[in-house]
Amino acid sequence: MASGTTAPPPPASLPRIVAASLIGTTIEWYDFFLYGSAAALVFNKLFFPDSDPLVGTLLSFLTYAVGFAARPLGALVFGHYGDRLGRKKLLVLSLLMMGGATFAIGLLPTHATVGAAAPVLLTTLRLIQGFALGGEWGGAVLLVSEHGDARRRGFWASWPQTGAPAGQLLATGVLSLLTALLSDEAFGTWGWRIPFLLSGVLVMVGLWIRLSVDESPVFKEALERAESRRAAEPEKLPLVSVLRDHWRDVLVAMGARMAENISYYVITAFILVYATTSAGVSKQTALNAVLIGSAVHFAVIPAWGALSDRVGRRPVYLLGAAGVGLWMFPFFSLVDTGSFGYLVLAVTVGLVLHGAMYAPQAAYFAEMFATRMRYSGASIGAQFASVAAGAPAPLIATALLESYGTSTPISLYVIAAVVLTLIAVGVSRETRHRDLAEITPGGDAAADTAPAAEAQKARTV
Repeated sequence: MASGTTAPPPPASLPRIVAASLIGTTIEWYDFFLYGSAAALVFNKLFFPDSDPLVGTLLSFLTYAVGFAARPLGALVFGHYGDRLGRKKLLVLSLLMMGGATFAIGLLPTHATVGAAAPVLLTTLRLIQGFALGGEWGGAVLLVSEHGDARRRGFWASWPQTGAPAGQLLATGVLSLLTALLSDEAFGTWGWRIPFLLSGVLVMVGLWIRLSVDESPVFKEALERAESRRAAEPEKLPLVSVLRDHWRDVLVAMGARMAENISYYVITAFILVYATTSAGVSKQTALNAVLIGSAVHFAVIPAWGALSDRVGRRPVYLLGAAGVGLWMFPFFSLVDTGSFGYLVLAVTVGLVLHGAMYAPQAAYFAEMFATRMRYSGASIGAQFASVAAGAPAPLIATALLESYGTSTPISLYVIAAVVLTLIAVGVSRETRHRDLAEITPGGDAAADTAPAAEAQKARTV
């Protein structure tokens, strides 16, 4: 019988696929992070003006956390249809939903205009953002992972991951520019709307690029096999199959996300509150520090991804988690100095160490699940963890700061998350040699102990 191996895409094709995933994830993360930065800087005054400043910030971060609550639902819905219909269709839909919600936030009336309806409308649009992002991440990283081969999968799959710092860079850069050019009054009155309205233009560009790529060949091959078996044996829902056959992998993914997610939002979102209230740093200075750190973060992620191809996903991930835990106390000590240079150093080192977790995550999670349940499995593992990790992180950090007036409990909070991640990743199996088409329900793969090239030679229909 003819070999069922799907040949890797030609050299010109894979960079185009990577670019489509990267641009889409950059836009989606721009929209998502823009909200977080605005929540820290202006939403407390615009939508919760009757509250004490720090309480208003807590309420603002609460609406920020609501977006995370919708991400598991997005993971379930997008994962289900992404495993049934394909990755590309769902990625187009997620981009349209995210961009539309972000554009609408730029048009929202504030509390001064419509009263209590303003935060309700803001929360509704934040829910739509979260739902869309819950489906975006899994599809974007799988589209790249399933197009390439195992030898450099960590490197290529890490590029969609750079969409997070790129989106942070873009969102923070636009806000930093506006706060530099506009007075506080002008920025609070109308200037904050500009970055949200800009999303409409970015979405059109991303949509044009994303529509130009092909569906994953690994998925198309698995779909053909599933269609041929369907008459004899009806296919189970992807969610049911994931929870039955891959529940251990879901738990590993969730545990792996704890330190990565919590540390990221403490370093990039909560720092805007801490630096301006406790360290006496201006909004502009704090934004610029995050801007510089995000640029370095973007640059190091592919390098960490490439290293995971050489030494494995687990060693790189464990290094990043341990490093973040060790860095937390020095991080806040440097911020407390009020020095711009030390603030940049604190954020940059934190994000470099975070990148060691975030870079291999795309390939690592993709290599855990069988093809016909991969979108569901990777999305569920990643997004359900975000509810317990990233969603409350700025909220918990702000509450700890208000209660104790010191950064020590916040550092311990991050370190506790690091311990969970070290345990989860430490008990998992290495996945870097797996052939994605050979992974069976339960997470086993013919390529577990053999190089990917040998596994591909052995693969037949």
